[in-house]
Amino acid sequence: MIRRGGSAADGAIAADAVLGVVLPTTCGIGGDLFAIVHRPGMERPDVLNASGRGGSGLDAEGLRAAGHTRMPLYGPHSVTVPGCVDGWFELAGRHGRIAVAESLRPAIELATEGFLASPELAAALERIAGRIAGQPSAPALYPSGAPPAPGDRLRRPGLARVLKAIARDGRDAFYRGPVAAAVTDATGGVLTSGDLAGNGTDWVEPIGTRVFGLDAWTVPPNSQGYLTLAAAWLLERLDAPTDPSHPGFHHAVVEAYRAMAWERDDLVADPDHTPLPPDRLLATDRLQPRLERIRPSSVAPWPEPQADPGGTAYLCVMDGDGVAVSLIQSNFHGIGSGISAGDTGVWLHNRGAGFSLVAGHPNEARPGRRPLHTLSPTLWTRPDHTTAMLLGTRGGHQQPQYLLQTIAALHRAGLDPIAAQSLPRWSMEHDPAAAGSALAVESRMPEQVVAGLGVIGHAVTPSAPWPPGWGPVSLITADASGALLGAADPRITTAHAAAD
Repeated sequence: MIRRGGSAADGAIAADAVLGVVLPTTCGIGGDLFAIVHRPGMERPDVLNASGRGGSGLDAEGLRAAGHTRMPLYGPHSVTVPGCVDGWFELAGRHGRIAVAESLRPAIELATEGFLASPELAAALERIAGRIAGQPSAPALYPSGAPPAPGDRLRRPGLARVLKAIARDGRDAFYRGPVAAAVTDATGGVLTSGDLAGNGTDWVEPIGTRVFGLDAWTVPPNSQGYLTLAAAWLLERLDAPTDPSHPGFHHAVVEAYRAMAWERDDLVADPDHTPLPPDRLLATDRLQPRLERIRPSSVAPWPEPQADPGGTAYLCVMDGDGVAVSLIQSNFHGIGSGISAGDTGVWLHNRGAGFSLVAGHPNEARPGRRPLHTLSPTLWTRPDHTTAMLLGTRGGHQQPQYLLQTIAALHRAGLDPIAAQSLPRWSMEHDPAAAGSALAVESRMPEQVVAGLGVIGHAVTPSAPWPPGWGPVSLITADASGALLGAADPRITTAHAAAD
């Protein structure tokens, strides 16, 4: 798209649309979108919140009466209005140079003519076959009645028709007419035609902080993105080793993350209902007491968040004019709610599962509200207002963990982006009531690091050497001269970095 005269925004839209065709278990037009965009000279980047709201049929009291204590993970009540298509048109309208129809051409061609199933897609479709096989859009993903093998050709004609209609008629092809009717039918009226027609996106003020000599920016709530930046602020101020082969290096990263992550479910909600103003989330006087509780030789007793698996696609793009886009788009849990909008090929996300069913909670499930979102893209600028780095990942609730480890590798250990991508990672999935630190670590982690973390008080268990779910982290760095370096995550076969 950039070669055809498009901007980085146009390239991001095209790549996102392609990913929605070839990896529907990560993203698609039935999901939500966030983007951060920076041009040289901008003091603050533009931030697009294209996440949808709860439908008119969302009934928290009814769910509680039916015995639910948490939002259903799957099914109609987990579906909020998909914001992706609105996001594409907003992004193109403000920062694009070519029509959305042009950006959608590669995705339409792949959906029509077919593509080869990647190992990642084949494995994901095998895992979820029992959950989605009866949906009207499933036959295109299981053409022989069984999960495809890697390398099998898949065609998605229903989705191709929808993408062609969007290219021809704009957003109304998705939010009004037959596709909207199919969404309403598929959710049993939880989403109404009015909910879909009235959906809109918002350009919002970013939140950011100065860390490691750069200005780091992210999306404010209803995104959890502030956790990454707050933890990075703490990490910069800890007196800890800079050598990744030392247990203290990883201990500092773990503790900086844990010091922030426990509070997320209490603070991240619809922007109109958050307990704290966005600029307070990164305020120095709020973070400093956390710093004072972190110790170099022990584990601090923080409450812990609950971690769930996610399905997301993150991508970043910079063009020759210095326009930079950090974009993340998601169905949430793999293919989302497990519900397709008829035979359109549109799989509906389950971001509504991020709501709370606690009466009076800031994130309580309500019509018209946006739920807590795990999507956490970042964009980093220099004091001279040029872009220094684009960084993001998939990974559901664990996104800030993987981003913080990459930041530590780059800015604490001084590794280059390629080496930073290969550094062994840890991941934590805790009982929300636990006060300790339980880490799964890649089996490539040096033995002295694993042993040292255990001595400090972390419960450490080995995982696979390159767990595909612990990424892919994607990043582009730009030095002061403007030279770019992109580095793909080696954990994922479908992760890719390209330069022209």
